[in-house]
Amino acid sequence: MNIENQKVITPAELAPELNTPPENPHHIHLMGICGTGMSALAGMLKEKGYHITGSDQNVYPPVSLFLEELAIPIFQGYGPQNLHPVPDLVIVGNVITRLNPEANELARLKIPYLSLPQALGVFAMADKKSIVLSGTHGKTTTSSLVSWILEVAGLSPGFMIGGIPLNFATSFKHGTGPYFVVEGDEYDTAFFDKGPKFLHYAPWVTILSSIEFDHADIYRNLDHVRESFRKLIEIIPPDGLLIANGDDPLVMAESKSARCPVTTYGFGEGLHWRIGEIDVREDFTRLTILKEDEEYVRLETPVYGRHNVANLLSTAALSEFLGIEPGMFQQALKTFQGVKRRQETRGEKKGILVLDDFAHHPTAVRETIRAVKEKYVNRRLIAVFEPRSNSSRRNIFQAQYADAFDAADLIMLPKPPMTEKIPPDERFSSPKLVKDLTSKGLNAVYCPNTHDLIQHLLSEGRKGDVILIMSNGGFDNLIDRLLESMDNL
Repeated sequence: MNIENQKVITPAELAPELNTPPENPHHIHLMGICGTGMSALAGMLKEKGYHITGSDQNVYPPVSLFLEELAIPIFQGYGPQNLHPVPDLVIVGNVITRLNPEANELARLKIPYLSLPQALGVFAMADKKSIVLSGTHGKTTTSSLVSWILEVAGLSPGFMIGGIPLNFATSFKHGTGPYFVVEGDEYDTAFFDKGPKFLHYAPWVTILSSIEFDHADIYRNLDHVRESFRKLIEIIPPDGLLIANGDDPLVMAESKSARCPVTTYGFGEGLHWRIGEIDVREDFTRLTILKEDEEYVRLETPVYGRHNVANLLSTAALSEFLGIEPGMFQQALKTFQGVKRRQETRGEKKGILVLDDFAHHPTAVRETIRAVKEKYVNRRLIAVFEPRSNSSRRNIFQAQYADAFDAADLIMLPKPPMTEKIPPDERFSSPKLVKDLTSKGLNAVYCPNTHDLIQHLLSEGRKGDVILIMSNGGFDNLIDRLLESMDNL
């Protein structure tokens, strides 16, 4: 078909009546297929027997290899030709803008379309009770914990997680049981639906870990963020449950709008679920969980760090609500292997341990560094941070980052990537952060690029060190390059 001279129809003209799945679709096309959630959905749909194609601007490992293994063809870049032959349904990722040429062709052809959250509801969550893990921090780890607890308890959960739980080695699972576990992301849904994703997930139980300002590219201020979480809380049904972090004042304030029961967890006094004794060692954490100040269970787990222990507490409250025996919960926590890129051990060379973490918000950076320092208390900690997320590349958190690295012994920062579209006066400055850190007496170094970072790490690293790499992206393959270079020393 010749599509060169067709009338341009903007995505704003997408027909609302086509925002619904057709009966018995065969060919489903995903725009923005290489996103974490979109690639997981593609795999899930492929396993269900649909013919899947996809397109993306950024096609690179590991997602490209994952989709290649599933025999899912990917079109490099976006264009009208990617919708020929015409699919039965198009799923539009939230990276797609109104100016996207493929979105224009979608509007012109009048193909049925869905957002990722809508598609997840239709193809994976129908007839399931949804367990939604929400909050500014901790969603991926808590989703993985919940999924593994349900699996150990024999409840065969379905799930879709924004990371790869090492117990499952996949970010999605259909599951034959009654529950579906999903990360409740507050990010916007699609260019035609600017509401948060989690409003599409019909939450039955919601764990709410924290409310902070984030996603400065879509939220105006903290009140705007709170408004989204308030809407989520209000749609939990009366027979459901809100499991709220009692240590977070904003979570507690917003939980007052719940129509369902609310149970609280955390370290503070007077909460329903609390931690009693805790002992953190290099190989495990031993702790006691209290319910209403009475011992509920004692356990050993590889989970460590104050923030992750709080996540663990929330899953104890969920387990009891679902009728899971404490012994099963205990077994699941002992055998939990963690999540890729969440304090993940990537290797140890020449006596130097290298960890990989997804932290990017200043709170997550601070808590991750504290957790690693607490676990490896007798080892020097080198923290390497790439300010890559939409918020961290902006100076909105410039001052907060200056208080995020206190527990590190040496800090290294590169130039933020992809700042071209950010006005110069709104850009984050790594040299400024290094100056602020050194003025506090901390040892901080600016290395403009990953080559310089690697060279500095090789010259500075010594036996016994822990190198913690933090980025929400690929970081120019820094970790693999570093480990390879360490082999050659």
